[in-house]
Amino acid sequence: MTDTTPQAPAQTRAGFVAIIGAPNAGKSTLVNHMVGAKVSIVTQKVQTTRFPVRGVAIEGDTQIVLVDTPGIFSPRRRLDRAMVRSAWAGSEDAEATVHLVDVQAELASRADKATPGEFRSAQDVQTIIEGLKAANRKVILALNKIDGVKRDTLLAVAKDFFDTGVYSDVFMISATTGAGVEDLTAKLVSMMPEGPWLYPEDQTADLPARLLAAEITREKVYLRVHEELPYAATVETTAFEERKDGSVRIEQTILVEREGQRIIVIGKGGQTLKWIGQASREELCEILDRKVHLFLHVKVKENWAEERGLFSDIGLDFDV
Repeated sequence: MTDTTPQAPAQTRAGFVAIIGAPNAGKSTLVNHMVGAKVSIVTQKVQTTRFPVRGVAIEGDTQIVLVDTPGIFSPRRRLDRAMVRSAWAGSEDAEATVHLVDVQAELASRADKATPGEFRSAQDVQTIIEGLKAANRKVILALNKIDGVKRDTLLAVAKDFFDTGVYSDVFMISATTGAGVEDLTAKLVSMMPEGPWLYPEDQTADLPARLLAAEITREKVYLRVHEELPYAATVETTAFEERKDGSVRIEQTILVEREGQRIIVIGKGGQTLKWIGQASREELCEILDRKVHLFLHVKVKENWAEERGLFSDIGLDFDV
């Protein structure tokens, strides 16, 4: 005889997980991998995430809202200070926090073979540890970029970090290949409280379309001119028009601080700007699932990083 007793609906879980770490630790790559879609930009330059980007991962009956925070580092200017404050705030408000560490940069620093970037990364890791100690907090440690590192070496590094007293668990992962990410995800699922899902099932991020479009173009700027252009550029979406034929018309302005930077972004005969526009357009068409008409302009605005409007647009605190 078949049991026809109605089954009680599965209890759903949902909560926030902050991913913190030094610039270029691989936070955006990890979030994108766990979500299964691109929600945060990834470039070879450090510090490309300027504000918390929420990606939504679903594991069975559990929804994990991943907050990809800006890298925590020693701030120098107002925008830097706002980004660091945003990262710490994202961690404080979450049900769980993962501290992602680039283990290869850590090992290079210990062997006195670190590049300037790797050395800064190791310093930033210590800054984060001190911050966690001061706040009397325990978080999850994820040693990233384990590819090619011997297991004995990884275990020794893991023990050194665990002995600081600020970690409850340690995972060894590769955000790029996905190695170890499943175990980390299972741990995070177990930490999420019971409750309704916070976002619709088909939503992968809470980034507004205008802001997403600007982030995609900013990524392409740095991918193309990362060697010539320092962090002196941002992208504003100045128009986002839904058209009757289902397509969207987007106008954007790339802001740089000096005329020489404007010339670099445009390129000889406009070829660099053309590449940026084409690459952005193709990806936006795929993400938005519609035809995109994209128009780019490059403008010199010396103090763009000191304007209050920029901070409010991307959810950062100007008064830091």
